[in-house]
Amino acid sequence: MSERGRSATSWRGLFHLGVVYLVWSSTYLAIRVAVRPGAGFAPYSLAALRCLMAFPLLLLWGRLRGLRLLPTRRELPILAASGILLWTFGNALVVVAEQRVDSALAAILIASTPIWVVLLESLAEWRIPSRLKVAALLVGFAGTGLVGYPALRGGVRADVLAVLALLVASLSWGGGSLLQRRRPVELDALVSAAYQMLFGGLVTTALAFAFREPWPKPSATAWMGFAFLLVFGSLISFTSFLKALHLLPTRVVFTYAYVNPVLATFLGWLILGERVPAVAVAGGGLVLLGVAGAFRAKD
Repeated sequence: MSERGRSATSWRGLFHLGVVYLVWSSTYLAIRVAVRPGAGFAPYSLAALRCLMAFPLLLLWGRLRGLRLLPTRRELPILAASGILLWTFGNALVVVAEQRVDSALAAILIASTPIWVVLLESLAEWRIPSRLKVAALLVGFAGTGLVGYPALRGGVRADVLAVLALLVASLSWGGGSLLQRRRPVELDALVSAAYQMLFGGLVTTALAFAFREPWPKPSATAWMGFAFLLVFGSLISFTSFLKALHLLPTRVVFTYAYVNPVLATFLGWLILGERVPAVAVAGGGLVLLGVAGAFRAKD
């Protein structure tokens, strides 16, 4: 690829990563709004409905763009496996956990995803990651912890099972992302996202029935949280995530897990006038340092 081609690819990838940075910063709060006690959504039902509603909308979008809609026999199992890892175990477990933990703690624990990704990548390639990459990950994770420290110090709701669910979710999301990265499909990211959500949604629906979840009776506020998750969290930002994963190094894409809590804190200050403690500002600086290191590290 020419220098101009590589530059164009990088800028496109950074644009899509920026969408992930901005939108996913608020999805933890939207999930919490939709599944908190009395909201009317059970966790697996919320996750399943989000996926199954996104599937036809994404396919229609792909049809209007003239994209290939049918996966090949080789692509189908890859989409099924990655979709289940990403949406059934990656996303749905976050929704389950947020019944029992606050969104701030959830965001911090999900920030362990880049560390899992590097470990899985190293095991798959039998290669020790560079010192700069490891340092960048640890600095970014420490910064995320500082950003969330004021909320943690104030006391957050949590239990052991919810914390374990979040750690499994971050490992599963990283594994599903790496599977797609290492076994790429020729379908456009829009169509890939549709099938991943279909398979993830079907398995999550089975779990909703297995756990005998009640039929959803959402409040108006819960519907607003769901609508945000469907339109911005699924249709727009997940597609951007897949495109960024195709165009940028894995370590760079997964910096979103560090950036999201920082942006969420900034948005709270900008929109709601929430106070930002000095320790959170220092944590934001560490996150930026970790992100810079991830951009400079060699694969």
